[in-house]
Amino acid sequence: MKPRNQTGISKFFLLVLTEDPELQAPLFSLFLSIYLVTVLGNFLIVLAVIFDCHLHTPMYFFLASLSLIDICFSTSTIPKMLVNLQAQNQSITYEGCLTQACFVLVFAALENFLLGVMAYDRFVAICHPLKYTVIMNPHICGLLILLSLFISITNALLHSLMSLRFSFCTELVIPYFFCEVLQVIKVACSDALNNNIFSYFAATILGGVLLSGIIFSYAQIVSSILRMPSAVGKYNAFSTCGSHLSVISLFYGTGFGSYISAAFTPSRRTAVALVMYTVVSPIMNPFIYSLRNREVKGALRKIMRSIPAFQLYSVLHEVASFLE
Repeated sequence: MKPRNQTGISKFFLLVLTEDPELQAPLFSLFLSIYLVTVLGNFLIVLAVIFDCHLHTPMYFFLASLSLIDICFSTSTIPKMLVNLQAQNQSITYEGCLTQACFVLVFAALENFLLGVMAYDRFVAICHPLKYTVIMNPHICGLLILLSLFISITNALLHSLMSLRFSFCTELVIPYFFCEVLQVIKVACSDALNNNIFSYFAATILGGVLLSGIIFSYAQIVSSILRMPSAVGKYNAFSTCGSHLSVISLFYGTGFGSYISAAFTPSRRTAVALVMYTVVSPIMNPFIYSLRNREVKGALRKIMRSIPAFQLYSVLHEVASFLE
């Protein structure tokens, strides 16, 4: 098999979710519904944080940032999948593939960073409550977000620029339903040693170090909570961390599951793990935070009452609450 120059590459072919034509329309409707709910749910979280003055704290600032990232992360993968399902064509252009891989890297790394920052925020709030307003001031919060964004974009651009020098063989099938940089490296015919070294180095730093920081933060948090004399204080402290721990478990669990599945199982079986990582995880975050947080639920009720489409829902909810 002779490699050909990258300038001759016009298309890559992505993972086929199903070969049954009768399932194409139901899958399209399902993923379109999930995408719309993801965007709406996360957008409502952002609106709640912006318009409710009670939520103008570092914790909710990071929550709103996480919701924005989830919207962008979903938008980088799901719309192209919907187009392919509708057209029954799994191809993507060479330029489109590298662009999508770049955006996926940016938003996946950003979410990784933000979960680490949120863990640090909870660590300061519980372990150093008297210094919380000094340490987590608005300037520091904004700086943490900007630093995370800068590192994420720089990492994605370096990966993309290093991929531009590849030449590819005739087999251009990527076993994901979106373009991912490690899968692009695998289908390249040219030497990819430097790219692999950089990819694993970046994954170790962005994933391993941040995850270690999260684990360390929560080890300190648990230790601090267990030393609290009041049972009510322990419950309140655990409840403030419950939503974040759920999101962390969902993000890292589905992320590791999808990459392990892609590495050790046939490509078709990776579909479920990939859907959990890129589709289910972003849609679950607003539900996790809104269901477990009274302040967020209260802010969302205010927003829904101000939107005509949600007024009927609010009335029915109040009637149901009264009957209970």
